[in-house]
Amino acid sequence: MWRTVFKSVRTEVVSALPTLTRAALAKALFRAQLNKVYRWYAGGFFCFVLVLALLEQWGLSREWIGFVFLFATIGLYAGIGIMSRTTDAAEYYVAGRRVPAIYNGMATGADWMSAASFIGLAGTLYLQGFNGLAFVMGWTGGYCLVAFFLAPYLRKFGQYTIPDFLGERYGGHAPRLLGIAAAIVCSFIYVVAQIYGVGLITSRLTGVAFELGVFLGLGGILVCSFLGGMRAVTWTQVAQYVILIAAYMTPVVWLSVKQTQVPLPQLVYGQQLQQVTAQEQRLSQDPKELEVQALYRERAQVLAMQLENPAQALADERRSAQERINQLRASDAKPADLAQADKRLSALPKSDVAAEALWREQKAQADTKSQALNGMAPHAQQFLGDPDGTEAERELFDVSRRNFMALVFCLMVGTAALPHILMRYYTVPSVREARESVAWSLLFIILLYITAPALAVMVKFEVFHVLVGTPFNELPPWLAAWNKVDPSLLSITDINLDGILQLNELTIGGDIVVLAMPEIAGLPYVISGLVAAGGLAAALSTADGLLLTIANALSHDLYYKMIDPNASTVRRVTISKVLLLVVALLAAYVAAQKPADILFLVAAAFSIAAAAFFPALVLGIFWRRATGLAATLGMVAGVGFTLYYMSTTQSWLREVFGVTAPLELWWGIQPIAAGVFGVPLGFVVMVLVSWVTPAPRRAEREWVEFVRYPNLRGPKNGQGG
Repeated sequence: MWRTVFKSVRTEVVSALPTLTRAALAKALFRAQLNKVYRWYAGGFFCFVLVLALLEQWGLSREWIGFVFLFATIGLYAGIGIMSRTTDAAEYYVAGRRVPAIYNGMATGADWMSAASFIGLAGTLYLQGFNGLAFVMGWTGGYCLVAFFLAPYLRKFGQYTIPDFLGERYGGHAPRLLGIAAAIVCSFIYVVAQIYGVGLITSRLTGVAFELGVFLGLGGILVCSFLGGMRAVTWTQVAQYVILIAAYMTPVVWLSVKQTQVPLPQLVYGQQLQQVTAQEQRLSQDPKELEVQALYRERAQVLAMQLENPAQALADERRSAQERINQLRASDAKPADLAQADKRLSALPKSDVAAEALWREQKAQADTKSQALNGMAPHAQQFLGDPDGTEAERELFDVSRRNFMALVFCLMVGTAALPHILMRYYTVPSVREARESVAWSLLFIILLYITAPALAVMVKFEVFHVLVGTPFNELPPWLAAWNKVDPSLLSITDINLDGILQLNELTIGGDIVVLAMPEIAGLPYVISGLVAAGGLAAALSTADGLLLTIANALSHDLYYKMIDPNASTVRRVTISKVLLLVVALLAAYVAAQKPADILFLVAAAFSIAAAAFFPALVLGIFWRRATGLAATLGMVAGVGFTLYYMSTTQSWLREVFGVTAPLELWWGIQPIAAGVFGVPLGFVVMVLVSWVTPAPRRAEREWVEFVRYPNLRGPKNGQGG
C-alpha cells in the first residue's frame, strides 16, 4: 500500500516539475540505479571467486574450475545482452546517448583492454624489457590526443560513426566509402587478434582444441553485440572491466607480497628489477648456459647447410631415417625403438618447399637461442647496442631507438583514430561528458598499464630464480599443460642432456606470460581461472566493439546512407545484426589459422587506422580549407603506402602476397610501425591537394564552425550535440 502511494506521489511531483528539472532528476535516478546494480554485481563476483577458492580446497578439480569460470562469465554477459536487446536505432548505434561519463570510461577501458593489452603487453615487456614500454607510452599518449583533438568535437557532431563525419564534413560518397573500407579493414584485423586470444584462453580453461575454443568463445561475443548493439555492448563492457581489472591486479599483488611483503607492486618492483639484473649477469657467464648456446650455434650451422640445397638435404634425411628403420628391423629391436624410428620418418617434411620453410623457422629459433639470455636484451637496458661501442653497436643503438620512437608515434595516432574507440564518445549525453569520459577512460586504463611493467619483472624474477636450475623431473606440471595448448608458446628441450633446465632451453611466448603467471608463482588454480576469465573479458569486450563497428559501417554507412536512405529503422538494425554474424564467423575462421602473433596484428590495425583517419579527422575539424578530394586522396595515399610497406617487409605478409624481392627496411623501421610513413604522407597529400582544388562548399565549412565552436547551431537544422 505505502509503496503504491509513494509511487503515485512521486509521479505527481515529477510531472509538476519543469522539463529541465525532470530531465535532471531522471538522469540522477538512472545513475543511482546504475551505481546500485554494479555495486551488487562487484560484490557478487567477489563472493563467486571466494566460493570457488573454497571448493578448490575441498577437492574441486581444475577442469571443473575452468568450466565454471568460462560458462559462468559468458552466461553473465549473455544475460546482460538479452536484457539489453533493442531494435531502436539510437539505442542500437549509440546506447541512447545516455551513458554517464564514469561508466563510459569503464566501458571504454574494457573496449580498449584488448587481448593485446591484457595478454600481450606484459609478455612483450617480459621479452623486450625497456623497449616494450613503447606500447605503454604510445597507447596512453594516444588518449591525450583523443581528449584534446577529437572526442569532444566528434560528440558535438552528434552522429553515429566515423564515416558519418567524413561524409558530412567533406561531402560526396568517396570520403564516406573510403572511411567504411578503412574501418572494416583495421577493425577486422584487430578482431582477428581478439578471437585468437579467446581461443587461446578457452582452450586453456577447458582443455579443448584451440580451433574449437575459438568458436566456443565466439558465442559469448555474438550474444552481446548481436541482440542489443551498443546498448548491450556498453553495459556488458562495464561488467567486463570489473572482472578484467580484478583478474589482473589480484595475482600481481599476491606475487608482490610473496616476493617483497609489500602489496603495492607498482612501487616496489624496482628492487626486484635490481635482482633480475644481477641474475642476468650471472646467467650470461654461467658455463652451462654457454654450453647450451654453443649447441644451438652448432644446430644453426647444420640448418644453414641444409638450406643451401633443401631438396638434397631432405632426400638425405629420408634415406638416413629409412636406413635406421631397416637396421632396427634386422636386429630385432624393441617395438618401442622401431615405433620411434617410424615416427621420425613420418615427421619429415612432405616436400622440399615445406622443408625449407620449417628449417628457416628452426634456424631462426636456434640463432636466437645461441645468444645470451635466450636472445632477450637485459631488462633495464634502454635500447639495443651501445652508443659508445663499435660502429656496428652504435648503428644497432640508433636503429633500436628509431624503432622505439616510430612505434610510439604509430600507437599514439592509431589510438586517436580507432573507430571502435571514437564511437564510444557518441554515447555520452553531452560534449562536457565526452571530455570527462576521456579522463575516466585514461584513469581506468592506467590502472593496468602501470601494473604491467611490475608483472613482467616479477614473472622474470620467478623464472630466473625458481624455474632455471630445476631438474627436468621436478618441473611443475603446468609446463606440460601449456605445451599441449600450443608448443610454439611454451616448450623445453634438454639439449645438453644434463637433466637440469637452463634458461636457453626454455621457450616462453609472450602471449602466455600473463595467463601462466599464477602457475609460475605457485598460486592456487582458482587464481589461474580468474586471470583467464579476465583475459577472456578483455578479448570479448574489444571484439564486441569491433564487430559492431564493422556491422554498423556496412548497414548504416553503406546501406542506409548510400544505397537505401528510406530504409526503416527495423530493417537497418536487422541488416546490421545479420552482417555482424557473418563477419564474426569469418573472423573466427581466420583466427583459427593462427596467422600471426597477437601484438603484430594489433599494431598493424593501429598503423592502418592512423594512416586512414588521423589526417582526415584532424584537418577536417581544425582546417576549413580541407576539401573532399584532398581527404579522399590523402586516405588512399596514407593507407596504400602503409599496406605496401607492411606487405614487403613482414615475413607472413610476404608469403601471403608472394613477395620474392630482397627484404629492405627503410631506415631500419620494422613493419609493426609502418604507419610512421603513411600518416605524414596523408597530411602532405591533403594539404597540397586542398590548396590546388576549389574551396569546400559553404555547408561543409559550416560543419567546421559548428563542431569547433559551442554556441553555433549545425548547418542542417541544428543537427548535432
